[in-house]
Amino acid sequence: MESYIITGGYRLSGVVRASGAKNAVLPMLAGTVLTARKCIIRGAPRLRDVTVMSDILRLLGAEVHWATVPGQEPALVVDPSRLVNYQVEESLTREMRSSIFLMGPLLGRMGRVRVAYPGGCAIGPRPIDLHLRGLAALGARIREKFGFIYAEAPRLVGTEIHLDFPSVGATENIMMAAVLAEGTTVIRNAAKEPEIVDLQNFLNGMGARIKGAGTDVIRIEGTDRLGGTEHQVIPDRIEVGTFLVAAAITGGELVIENVIPEHVESVCAKLRETGCQVGEEGCGRLRIRAPRRPKAVDIKTLPYPGFPTDMQPQMMALMCVADGTSVITETVFENRFKQAEELRRMSANIKTDGRTAVVKGVAALSGATVEVSDLRSGAALVLAGLVAEGITRVEGVHHVDRGYECFEEKLRAVGARIKRVSDG
Repeated sequence: MESYIITGGYRLSGVVRASGAKNAVLPMLAGTVLTARKCIIRGAPRLRDVTVMSDILRLLGAEVHWATVPGQEPALVVDPSRLVNYQVEESLTREMRSSIFLMGPLLGRMGRVRVAYPGGCAIGPRPIDLHLRGLAALGARIREKFGFIYAEAPRLVGTEIHLDFPSVGATENIMMAAVLAEGTTVIRNAAKEPEIVDLQNFLNGMGARIKGAGTDVIRIEGTDRLGGTEHQVIPDRIEVGTFLVAAAITGGELVIENVIPEHVESVCAKLRETGCQVGEEGCGRLRIRAPRRPKAVDIKTLPYPGFPTDMQPQMMALMCVADGTSVITETVFENRFKQAEELRRMSANIKTDGRTAVVKGVAALSGATVEVSDLRSGAALVLAGLVAEGITRVEGVHHVDRGYECFEEKLRAVGARIKRVSDG
């Protein structure tokens, strides 16, 4: 186990580059099993979740390795031509929720799949019933027994599917299952996140016929087989948002490279309300200039293009030192205020009631020992440590490693005083 030791009070300044999107590359990796041809994903981040998904693919029979070409971003190369297994290792499934993405592709390629119930961050119930109902509508026979999910379908058949909620994971899983299905599949009330558009582009590069990603209706024309592809993954909008808030909480000024500005517009809009100046600076670059102390703003999380739930903990950290009182409403996950208790250890004034948190800004946070419970709360505690007086010890940083590539190195490069230490 490892921790971050952070000395607070240093203003961030400089240039930082965002990595490829974790939430885009994981379903792409799952989607590679739809073909017997080699796939190359450029700009994939070196993250713990990516490592776990790569290990799962290897156990299924695929060859996975990193390729580095001078002058180019590292690429993740997957050769699934020798896929022999349809059972996902239980220990790896429990480690990462995104393993559920393999259900649709394995059904399409192998005609059957067995997975354990997935794990991941403990941020509240995230039932997979929308995934299972969608796959059943395509013709899969699904059984649940002894903690495992079994599904079989000699050939999936296209149909119309209406999601009760615009779930990102269910939308992507059904998309991938429908690619090799017979006939046409229409997904209504689909999620609209940019990662879904990126998955569509990846699959279409393999020969799939998908239209409508980014809208609430996606249409998939089934095909018999797919080929290989080479694809550049989109930037990680949550990492971009996290560095924007890092600048805001320290009263700093950062230029963030490798950005698609429209993907983070809801975050930028809220930061402008706090008094920050945020604007594009050239192609794929954002500059943020922050005031000495931000103004308090209210926040309500919503599906894209609303304010992302994955940025709510970071914004809560910012509101802890804002001028005034803010109300934060979490509509996506019911247990996503776990960072609040740890922030209170740092002298934050936060009261929570169900899905609502009231944050009264204080003049200064104080350093303390805090523990990370999930990925985004970990990022929030690091941001709080950057501005807190004294020393902050953030324990359990393996959660942060799931979603941020070289997080402490990037922060140090722009002026943060942060180091990683072994708890032993």
